[in-house]
Amino acid sequence: MKKLLSVFLILSFCFAFSQVNPNDTIRLENHPKDSIPAAKPFSESQILGGIDQKNAPAKITKLSPIKAGLYSAVLPGLGQYYNKKYWKIPLVWGAVGTGVGIALWNQNQYERYRNAFVAELNGLPHEFSDKPYVTKTVLGNAQDRFKRQRDYAIGIAALIYILNIVDAVVDAHLYEGRHDPDFAITPTIINDQLGTSIPKTGLSLSFKF
Repeated sequence: MKKLLSVFLILSFCFAFSQVNPNDTIRLENHPKDSIPAAKPFSESQILGGIDQKNAPAKITKLSPIKAGLYSAVLPGLGQYYNKKYWKIPLVWGAVGTGVGIALWNQNQYERYRNAFVAELNGLPHEFSDKPYVTKTVLGNAQDRFKRQRDYAIGIAALIYILNIVDAVVDAHLYEGRHDPDFAITPTIINDQLGTSIPKTGLSLSFKF
């Protein structure tokens, strides 16, 4: 009797836990979904387009030498700005400004000694009249010296101005070559093939075609 009762209780216990409550059904829609979508295969046209894009030649910016020359003619250094050679601008301004400044200073000195020389010839007082060693010969030589130095300074400033234009034009011509991946000039080490001298630094010219 006890055995039958034990078997009955065990079966009842198993039967009770085997019952499924309809309200306890698992809702799959509540489970978090994968946030990363499956990768879509690329089409043949997309693959070929990507290959063409990778193999396409790099875009090269072209500069106009005419514009660069005109800009430098209007304002020294403006052509270098157009060519993106910004470090050259203060050099151009400094060189041209120094030449112009020296020319103006010598012009002022020339005018001083010129006026004194004319006054000395006419027997009139001038700013050097109180100096006994200053004669018309000294004044004439001084005015000639300052005039010559003024002319030299004007010539040097004009030469720098012209070189500024030439530099801008040449830089604009070479800009495309410097940024062409098939044409490059780079620093390199030159080794002596015979081994009789130490390696030297130099430039390497590479051209692909």
